[in-house]
Amino acid sequence: MTESPWTAIVREADGWWIGWIAEVPGVNAQARTREVLLGTLAEVLREAIEMNRQEAFARAAADAHAEPAYEKVAVAI
Repeated sequence: MTESPWTAIVREADGWWIGWIAEVPGVNAQARTREVLLGTLAEVLREAIEMNRQEAFARAAADAHAEPAYEKVAVAI
């Protein structure tokens, strides 16, 4: 298994599992089981990253005045 750059903080409270992704504000969920919670957190994280990515590309294209409009560069951590 590869190491993930994302950290889920999870706990059980009053019969529910609640959790959030430490590195990304607003990515949180709750579920009746730990397994469902982790799956939901992964899906919410994917959606948040994709939404942020699309917004960033749209902003870069709108702000660009010359070609190339922007450059995409992969960053490893």
